[in-house]
Amino acid sequence: MSERQREAAVALFEAGFGEDAAATRLGVPRTAVRRLRDRWKVRGAGALMMEPGKRSFTFEFKLEVVRRLISGEATAIELTREHGLSSPKLVENWVGLYRREGEDALRPKPKGRPATPAGTGGLSELERLRAENLELSAKVAYLEKLRALKEQGRG
Repeated sequence: MSERQREAAVALFEAGFGEDAAATRLGVPRTAVRRLRDRWKVRGAGALMMEPGKRSFTFEFKLEVVRRLISGEATAIELTREHGLSSPKLVENWVGLYRREGEDALRPKPKGRPATPAGTGGLSELERLRAENLELSAKVAYLEKLRALKEQGRG
């Protein structure tokens, strides 16, 4: 959604329109309006004009938030307000990961490409041996051709 569409949606929310009515009036997807309305419920009109920033959270923090939601201690919106999160959708995503993959899904993922052992150039043992075999086969073929040419020159 554009900034103008977000502003119009907020005005509609404040006038009492629901997400379906706002999406229809603005001609935008309902899911985008739903996420915007969730943020509006938490932050009010001012926070919606800017896209939420990228923050990182510790494993322990995510786990605490997920456990509080699952236990029924608080709703996603309440937890979002309490911790200053960008959207209740963020909490719901953490809960989904936790339910599908367990606690470890909430741990930070390593950044970048995995390190390769020194000297291997990133090849597995089998790949390295295949490359070496191909190189040796080429050398043997070259030497056989050289020998054949020398023999032709003598004869």
